[in-house]
Amino acid sequence: MNTPAPIELGRLPSLADLFAHLLAGKHLNRLAHHSLWAELEREQTQYAQLFAALGYDLRIDGRGFAWFHFDEASSNVSKTTRQLALLFMLIFEFKADGGAHLARFTDWQIDHSFLSALIEKHQLLLAAENLAEPDLLQQLLRSAANYGFAIAEGAGWRLLPAVFRYLDRFEELAHRDATEPDSLLDSEDPPEPIAEPGEGLE
Repeated sequence: MNTPAPIELGRLPSLADLFAHLLAGKHLNRLAHHSLWAELEREQTQYAQLFAALGYDLRIDGRGFAWFHFDEASSNVSKTTRQLALLFMLIFEFKADGGAHLARFTDWQIDHSFLSALIEKHQLLLAAENLAEPDLLQQLLRSAANYGFAIAEGAGWRLLPAVFRYLDRFEELAHRDATEPDSLLDSEDPPEPIAEPGEGLE
């Protein structure tokens, strides 16, 4: 039986900041958290071992994001998570219709004019979630930023690599011929943020 190597806390100067960030249900993104990501990437074995000892499952995706994963996710999808799933789904559909490469979503500018066009195209669907106004979508994007899915940039927003969790799920469901919007939003295994509704959203 192999004994785990001792954890050298001196090599983890950002431990408190990293733990607080992930514990709040936020994703760590290479594009938005340069120094924290550099340390996590450099010491990922130490961090994974330490967090596992504390009962947390650290997931690191090579596309540039990390989070704490829980297998026992609630079957009740939070309102914020449901609305984010809807928003990201419509953004991807809108961009796909325009011929955009979906894996390059971090290059897209999500500004007021884009949100207005999205509302015009999906008025009824967004109205059903009380999101049929640009200001309401802006508010939802602020929540997305607090979870590590987006970042404010200039007069708009940019999606961060953590949104791959949604894109991967959408593509998986598409392969199952799940073409109705509700089938995407009512899935039993959505990319659920860890924080409960209202935590870390102010």
